[in-house]
Amino acid sequence: MEFSGDRFDVVVVGAGIMGSCTAYEVAKRGEKVLLLEKFDFLHHLGSSHGESRTIRATYPEDYYASMALESYRLWEEAESEIGYRVLTKTPHLDIGPAANKSLQCLIANCEPNSIHAHLLDRSRLRDMFSGAFQLPEQWIGVATDAGGVIKPTKAVAMFQASAIRRGAVLRDRMEVTDIKRDEEGGGIWVSAATGDRFWGRKCVVTVGAWMKKLVKAVSGLVLPIQPLHTTVCYWKIKAGHEKEFSPEAGFPTFASYGEPYIYGTPSLEFPGLIKIAMHGGYPCDPDRRDWASGFGAPVDSVIPWIERVLQGRVEAGKPVVEQACMYSMTPDGDFIIDFLGGEFGKDVVVAGGFSGHGFKMGPAVGRILAELAIHGEAAGFDLKHFRLRRFGEDPKGNAKEFEDQVSYPNHE
Repeated sequence: MEFSGDRFDVVVVGAGIMGSCTAYEVAKRGEKVLLLEKFDFLHHLGSSHGESRTIRATYPEDYYASMALESYRLWEEAESEIGYRVLTKTPHLDIGPAANKSLQCLIANCEPNSIHAHLLDRSRLRDMFSGAFQLPEQWIGVATDAGGVIKPTKAVAMFQASAIRRGAVLRDRMEVTDIKRDEEGGGIWVSAATGDRFWGRKCVVTVGAWMKKLVKAVSGLVLPIQPLHTTVCYWKIKAGHEKEFSPEAGFPTFASYGEPYIYGTPSLEFPGLIKIAMHGGYPCDPDRRDWASGFGAPVDSVIPWIERVLQGRVEAGKPVVEQACMYSMTPDGDFIIDFLGGEFGKDVVVAGGFSGHGFKMGPAVGRILAELAIHGEAAGFDLKHFRLRRFGEDPKGNAKEFEDQVSYPNHE
């Protein structure tokens, strides 16, 4: 294999949102960084593409709020540096049965994290959002100001451009096939299918749905990460109601707790359409997707929800636009952010299993990964819930006080 000749402080493998944010954060700290991507930059084969992602600070788990709020700040900081916007601010609304444990935990986490929340009954919620939401009996809502819609492909491009401006080197169509310790001089050798080899003092691996395959290939360690093929749907707003669902009218990003878990964004990407989707999907091999699985149940589950909650304002017959995406699920739905350990010690950092809710956290995760690689620790973040080896202690991972939120077959 051919040595590229360049030596880097950090080699980042995977140029989705997490890898791109990491490369930017490493370059911002004055370190020499290389970002490698298996496919073309800004490809649509993983989890960092598409028309929109939600940002929210409300979570049933108490350890995500601070990360989300820090990400919100870092999104705005990156926008200010590049000179254009990728985040549209909106309110955020969580709804569901008043007795739902996830919703109860979410409400309890607001005050300790300084999240100003409005607890709404059916009548007050209807008034706040111009009657768009018609909650069933015994349902409640929680509204906050910490919401928004992110343009994902544009956002990834923003962090890549900012990283380049700060001296980062980016290479795509560079599939990493091996990662080894440099036994002679220290550091890490990263090998690609092209025959190229790159040397880094440290390495960060964040390859989304390919995490399980790559980590097993280079270390023998099997991460419990299950890729899911999921479907994002856009539905037609009924004539005369289009403006009610716009960010300008104050329509929120939203999450509906219960079975199924439904989420959505204001009408922004396609005029007259609104994104409403089920949080779930079907297990898949990221290299052998048939691009058809999952267009049944995830779509069908949304129809009765629309008829029940957005009655008379959104056409529930079938979605107008359907787009494919992937999740990388862990058993507990929590991230993996840790040193690979073993023969690699603290020289290789891994980040994956973002379980369908990680994109919003990209800037904060990038900061964490950069600091772990450079300094061996991330100041200001408690990463105990994201430990790699928690699954060796309990295959289910972190204990939760509430039910699972993501739906997929064979999931216990």
